[in-house]
Amino acid sequence: MPEITFRKAEWQDKRVLTQLLEFYQYDMGEYWPQDLDIHGEYTFAVDRYLRNPRLSAHLFLVDGKYAGFGLVDPDVSLAGNELWMGQFFVMKRYRRIGVGRLGARFLFDIYRGKWEVGQMPLNLPAKAFWRRTIAEYTNGNFVEHELHDERWDGFIQCFDNGPTRIGA
Repeated sequence: MPEITFRKAEWQDKRVLTQLLEFYQYDMGEYWPQDLDIHGEYTFAVDRYLRNPRLSAHLFLVDGKYAGFGLVDPDVSLAGNELWMGQFFVMKRYRRIGVGRLGARFLFDIYRGKWEVGQMPLNLPAKAFWRRTIAEYTNGNFVEHELHDERWDGFIQCFDNGPTRIGA
C-alpha cells in the first residue's frame, strides 16, 4: 500500500507547483481551450497562492513523490459561500489509488466553512469524482447547481462542513 501524504506548499515549492499546474492545464485541454504563451507554457499565477494568506496551495505525495495538488481560495460564485476549490489535480499515474479522495478530505478537514467545488460542463469524469467524493464526505448533504453565466460555466457542488478556521 503506498504512503499518501499532504503538505502545504511553501515558496521553495514554486517550481514544482508551477510544473504540476502545467500538467493540469494540459490535461484540461479537452475541456478548457487554452493556448501556450510565447515560451511554450500555459502559465498560471502560482505566486499569488504562495504569497497571499487568503489563498492556499497543498501538495499531494505518494511514497514521497509529487502526485498532485489542491488550491483553495475565497473566489466563490454563489452568495454566502466562503471556500472554492480553485484547482485540483492528481497525475494520471496516481489516480484510482485514493490520492484524490484523500486529498479532498484533507483539504475539507483543514478548511471549514461553506464550500463550492466546480466542474466545467464537459468534464464528466471530474463531475462524477466530485459528486461521489462530496457525497461520501457529507453523507449526501450537499446541493448541486448548474450555472452558465459570468460567475461560472458548469456544475458546482455546495456544502457546509462547519465554522471557518482562518490561518490553517
